[in-house]
Amino acid sequence: MTFTGFGEYAIDFYDGLVVDNSKPYWEDNLRTYREDVRAPMEALLTELDAEFSDGFGKGKVFRPHRDVRFAKDKRPYKTHCGGVIEQGRGGGAYYVEISSAGLRVGGGCFHLATDQLANFRRAVDTEPHGPELERILAKLRKQGWEIKGEALKTKPRGYDADHPRIDLLRHKSLYAVKLWEPDDTLHERGCLDRVRKSWRQVRAFNEWARDHVGVSQLPRR
Repeated sequence: MTFTGFGEYAIDFYDGLVVDNSKPYWEDNLRTYREDVRAPMEALLTELDAEFSDGFGKGKVFRPHRDVRFAKDKRPYKTHCGGVIEQGRGGGAYYVEISSAGLRVGGGCFHLATDQLANFRRAVDTEPHGPELERILAKLRKQGWEIKGEALKTKPRGYDADHPRIDLLRHKSLYAVKLWEPDDTLHERGCLDRVRKSWRQVRAFNEWARDHVGVSQLPRR
């Protein structure tokens, strides 16, 4: 499969879905989703697999339906299409997403289970792993990445408030993201180069997460 860009109507599809998140809209525009969104996303991941799958697994496209069983928001469909190469949630991820906002890429620990969070904080607290992560994140910021993630307002139990890396220790998730608003490149093969370059920049972060956080050993709920 050769990636040539997302389809002409990919952004229009999600513009419409934001306004009308309904089964009739979805069914009326299913062909556009399949041809302009999902098929290009699958082709994109297939081409990137060769460089980024080692140690992380094969790429996959997330399903378009939302899990609304326990959610107050009952809209049935996600307003974006995401793809990822990861060995398991939390242990480093190469992420890409298309939506009405444009193209988003990311990496790091998007979710940390309890055992992964313990591993993360242990590594942050340890020399040289904690300072190494600080250097990785500082470089990403200089390259235009936004560092995000859920964090405690106070210090985590067992750590001093004056710990040199207390801001990192507060995190319950930690990841880097970068966004391009819709442009012509989104619909061209240059979009592949954009994602590949970004994933190369975030590689060190993902490898840190793979080596020091790893995959959760807890049973899935």
